[in-house]
Amino acid sequence: MIRYFFFFLLTLCCTNSMAQPQVIRDFIVKENLSQNGKLAIIAVDTTEKANDQIRGNFLFSVNGFQQNLSFQDGVAVMADPVESSTFVFFKHKNLEDEVGKFYFIRKTDDGLSPYKVNGLTLVLLPLIILLVAYAFKRLLVVFVVIALVYGYLHFSKGLDLSQLFESFFFGLRGLF
Repeated sequence: MIRYFFFFLLTLCCTNSMAQPQVIRDFIVKENLSQNGKLAIIAVDTTEKANDQIRGNFLFSVNGFQQNLSFQDGVAVMADPVESSTFVFFKHKNLEDEVGKFYFIRKTDDGLSPYKVNGLTLVLLPLIILLVAYAFKRLLVVFVVIALVYGYLHFSKGLDLSQLFESFFFGLRGLF
């Protein structure tokens, strides 16, 4: 009887360990170790360590094109090499959720350097540049108007810049 119980327990343990589906919850992108211009997608866990348990074919979307990537020991190599520096969006859909990451791949003579890019940065950075340019434009307009007023007062009324600064400093002394 005990022998049957152990056999049943061993069978139950083996079937539970084999029935777990492989899921890629997160991944990172690096250059392939052979430095042949191809990218490697590495399945990682929550601590950003490689998940060696991942094996098999998984469907990824790379810049909108579906690619079936073959993972061995948690690493899959893209089929096509990267020809020049480019932006790439990788997306993988699990049964539970979807993981997407945006990278800038910089190609140099030394190889590929992937940089993870936050999508919010790509929206906020141009907005900040536009706001600074708008503020600079407004500031430039104010400086031009002040210069025109100064030019008018200098030539027609005899205002000199040194007198203007001297008056300003006397005014500051009067405040303290």
